[in-house]
Amino acid sequence: MPSRHRSRERALQVLFQWDLRRLPVEEAIESYYDSLMRDDDEMEVVPRSDQFMEELFRETVSRLEAIDELIRKHSEHWRLVRMPAVDRNIIRLAVCELLWLPTPPAVVIDEALELARRFSGDESVPFVNGVLDAVKREVKPPGGPPQPGIEQTP
Repeated sequence: MPSRHRSRERALQVLFQWDLRRLPVEEAIESYYDSLMRDDDEMEVVPRSDQFMEELFRETVSRLEAIDELIRKHSEHWRLVRMPAVDRNIIRLAVCELLWLPTPPAVVIDEALELARRFSGDESVPFVNGVLDAVKREVKPPGGPPQPGIEQTP
């Protein structure tokens, strides 16, 4: 079983491809696995199933409208389509995980910042952090219950 960090990297790669090509969800996942089999010159054992990656990707795509609305609300002076695609998709995954998966918010944000450092650039890190922190404050205030209007899974 891959680490959650590696699964998040994979989910980002699948979501990035999906965002550009808008393939059906299952086809996007299958295409990702197929690309690993073709591109791997080192003959690394590639799992045919990464449950966390698949769950995070599917959940993000299924809730994309609500996720994008939160991002629009908290990304001052940035339209979603004008954001770098990598940053947009890192934020999408993290918002999804913050709201609908049982990962602690600090872990979600830290992992998103690591993805930004690895796949984007240093200038993206403060932007990703700012948007995610604002979303977190709105939907999961410290010491309080989640805000109404966002359907969350306990």
